[in-house]
Amino acid sequence: MTTQDITINLPDLLYRKLKARADQTQRSVEAEALDALVASVPTADELPTDLEDSLAQLSLLDDKSLWRAARTTFPTDAARQLEELHLKRQREGLTENEAQAASALLQQYERAMLVRAQAAALLKGPGHDIAPVLRYRLS
Repeated sequence: MTTQDITINLPDLLYRKLKARADQTQRSVEAEALDALVASVPTADELPTDLEDSLAQLSLLDDKSLWRAARTTFPTDAARQLEELHLKRQREGLTENEAQAASALLQQYERAMLVRAQAAALLKGPGHDIAPVLRYRLS
């Protein structure tokens, strides 16, 4: 694999967190930063297999089931929890458990959005008016 050199300016708090983690693991700050980037940036354009399968199954549904999928909502309590974790991350940072919870909630939210979008796209194909779905709130 070829590599590229880059220079980035990190906020002091982020640098200190990376430095502390690097010290704990006896690694360089560069290695810790690279691991953080690798973990946060998808390496492929492919969807996870289970999500790809779920989206493919939508094409087998009748219109009534597609409308139901297109109106699927993200649970209000989960949306509230995700928002609280996001705000806390901005204010003071998250613990490892909180960061994992936020990541899991974000994946659930993204899955709900993808299912809605795919169902709406399938409905639009046969000429249905999907405008009501576009105005429908996710949470």
